Amino acid sequence: MQWTIIFKKEMLEYWRNFSWIWVPVVFILLAIMDPLTTYYMPIILDTVGGLPEGTSIEMPDIAAADALMMSLQEFSMFGVLIIVLLTMGTISGERKSGVAELVLVKPVRYSHYISSKWAAKITLILTAYLIGLLASWYYVNLLFGDITILAFIQTFLFYGLWLILVVTITIFYNTLLKTPGLIGALSIGTILSMSAINSIFSHKLTWFPNSLSSHIRQLLHTGEIPTALWGTSFVTVTFIIALLFLSFFTFNKKELA
Repeated sequence: MQWTIIFKKEMLEYWRNFSWIWVPVVFILLAIMDPLTTYYMPIILDTVGGLPEGTSIEMPDIAAADALMMSLQEFSMFGVLIIVLLTMGTISGERKSGVAELVLVKPVRYSHYISSKWAAKITLILTAYLIGLLASWYYVNLLFGDITILAFIQTFLFYGLWLILVVTITIFYNTLLKTPGLIGALSIGTILSMSAINSIFSHKLTWFPNSLSSHIRQLLHTGEIPTALWGTSFVTVTFIIALLFLSFFTFNKKELA
């Protein structure tokens, strides 16, 4: 009952601050921006002008899989930034204002308090991500070629694990600190550090969470789920569970202190 009440309260708050409107809209724009721009680039350049007369612009043929990957790349950059900004004050803001103390004095279990807010944030993010990816899938099928519904579902599920991990990392820092700005900086720093580690040791760390996108690209091109994608997904889920339980532990220590 405690978990459900806090979860519903978070969902209602998202309605009140219009998050259910503007977050999906932003994800739609991120998803369709690169595929549409790439496809219509010759027309855009021809309309803008400024090119020598008789100039012929030929864009290289882009596979449907690569066009859909453009959307995932935007999610990996700006989408991750938006998620961190949305999540960095989820718990720290209430701790700083004293609202958390009023809730936890009921008493409410710390694990219920954290996991309900985590689940509500993930519900919002994954819904926006699904709507954005659907928009991208529609335009990719229309302009570049067919991507099967099965491939779309697999892409949604596997890449969704990365977004859940980003939320979990930010929630973890929420349990350590009370300053949203510092939480955001540490979350982004952690994600960038993971990306750097993956870039340097990608040949050895084939199951590292940051490798999800490259394995998904292979899935879209071949139509089969690579073994490395299953392994990477398992490691990512393990990271998520470990960080979530570590969040319960650190928050419990902080509050008891």
